[in-house]
Amino acid sequence: MTYALVLNSGSSSIKFQLLDPANSATDEPFASGLVEQIGEPNGRITLKFNGEKYQLEEPIPDHSIGLNRAFELMAEHGCGPSQVHITAVGHRVVHGGILFSAPEIITDEIVGMIKDLIPLAPLHNPANVDGIEVARQILPDVPHVAVFDTGFFHTLPPAAAIYAINSKVAADNGIRRYGFHGTSHEYVSGRVPELLDKPANEVNQITLHLGNGASCAAIRGGEAIDTSMGMTPLAGLVMGTRTGDIDPGIVFHLYRTANMSIDDIDKLLNKQSGVKGLSGVNDFRALSQMIEDGDQDAWSAYQIYIHQLRRYIGSYMITLGRVDAITFTAGVGENAVNVRADALAELEMYGIKIDPERNALPNDGAREISTDDSTVKVFVVPTNEELAIARYATNLAS
Repeated sequence: MTYALVLNSGSSSIKFQLLDPANSATDEPFASGLVEQIGEPNGRITLKFNGEKYQLEEPIPDHSIGLNRAFELMAEHGCGPSQVHITAVGHRVVHGGILFSAPEIITDEIVGMIKDLIPLAPLHNPANVDGIEVARQILPDVPHVAVFDTGFFHTLPPAAAIYAINSKVAADNGIRRYGFHGTSHEYVSGRVPELLDKPANEVNQITLHLGNGASCAAIRGGEAIDTSMGMTPLAGLVMGTRTGDIDPGIVFHLYRTANMSIDDIDKLLNKQSGVKGLSGVNDFRALSQMIEDGDQDAWSAYQIYIHQLRRYIGSYMITLGRVDAITFTAGVGENAVNVRADALAELEMYGIKIDPERNALPNDGAREISTDDSTVKVFVVPTNEELAIARYATNLAS
């Protein structure tokens, strides 16, 4: 049996999975794991394989040592790269700019081009590059493929992609809407025509990727025509720790009147805002418990979250003109019954009707949660970005 290795390298972590690209969406990876707290005194490597969980706790100075130690742990339990047939390595790369609209076989030139995009994603692309360079050194004889988070949104029309600022400044600095979570939106939106039993080019849909990071997309006939995230993943919906859309003048106000530095404001908007900034927590399970306990800040955070979500759903219904399906995915979208119900409450006049019993069923694969007479079908489709990356990598490497 052949496998694809999928790597998602963050600034202090590496997620990895070994997958059979031919698996269905509900199948578990052959092996998976996480290297975390890279560069900190107490590192940890976790491997899940064959129904068991194995852990190492030791300092992990850098990505190279972390990935090597992860491969050694895999080898100890019979699933190391030299023990299974790996045909391709797929790498998640957050930002592809306007240079990359599709997955690419990684060469030295491609690595250089990804490095050139670091100013557009200074928190993500450097770590992605680290993971690529380390993996290519460890597995030099296997094709490596970059899959870009922004790639799916290269079809955005100019009206959706271009910001209303000076065009020369925008062109000189790469300023435009790029969108993110593209692999998830593409994967989920690709499942919906199957559920509707319609050709993909005849389906208009809204996809809602609701996790700690959150975004939505308007997709017409299989192509994205709008999305909530922008030049960076900060724009759009209220998220776990990110603001989503705010008046850009707030940045100037904080700089001028609160004496906050650019780095301080960046940290505030990306890591100390959103649901966490409003309530103190960014886990929706904890937020729900706080609401049950009568916490007013938690209730307010939830209402703000839902309000912004409904604004985007409404605007995308107008953008699309006809909507065949609305689909929820990712951690919150797949598991938070109340979020789905409240996001689409009282929209019967638009043909959207949620079935409370279907909506309350536990997360167990793709399913419809709308009523039989709902003209707009509502689905929950678990995302599987790793499987999508594995398939891209295998197809391109073959």
